[in-house]
Amino acid sequence: MTGRIIAIGDIHGCHQEFSDLLALLNLAKDDRLILLGDLVNRGPDSCKVIDLARQHHATALLGNHELRLLAYHKTKDPSHLRETDIDTFSKLRPADWEYIGQMPLTHHEETLNTVFVHGGFLPGIPWQKQSAETVTNIQVIDAGGRPRKRADAPNAPFWADLWSGPPFVVYGHTPRPETYKLKWSLGIDTACVMGGALTAYILPEKRIVQVKARKKYFP
Repeated sequence: MTGRIIAIGDIHGCHQEFSDLLALLNLAKDDRLILLGDLVNRGPDSCKVIDLARQHHATALLGNHELRLLAYHKTKDPSHLRETDIDTFSKLRPADWEYIGQMPLTHHEETLNTVFVHGGFLPGIPWQKQSAETVTNIQVIDAGGRPRKRADAPNAPFWADLWSGPPFVVYGHTPRPETYKLKWSLGIDTACVMGGALTAYILPEKRIVQVKARKKYFP
């Protein structure tokens, strides 16, 4: 009997909520955890989140926050950094950099015809061939067909609204008050760090489990 596959949305340093959710999930030996990127920044303790991820042998995908930190770590070019990155950068330990450095962009479960990713994909291009910049940052698609953030193109359609599969895509990155379920995708970033909830999606049973944020950590 194979275990469950459990995807968890953006944790953003919320180690207590991550711990609460893990307790609720009551993990069995064969269960596999897939963290959808952005383990770090904004919340109370990024290092404790990485410790928990490592302890539970999670597959942690690369998010845009990890991508920025890695870019600065390699280049020391401050243009890569945002305000909340600086605090995290100063606290990350050598083992954390090693962990972040080996994060894959995607995780594919062929038997379930499902791909896990942080941000999403541009429709019309094979998902395996899209850049780290695209798949970690995309939220909407502008009139020129370019991947953009919601804030930069507020009237543009969400990539998921234009994604007609296959595969089915489970993603984070775009915080919403509720999960965003469409025929070929499911968004599970429910804005824990902003006072929302931390969401897990369990396969093959297709069940959602959530814990409420203990407080609002980030505006």
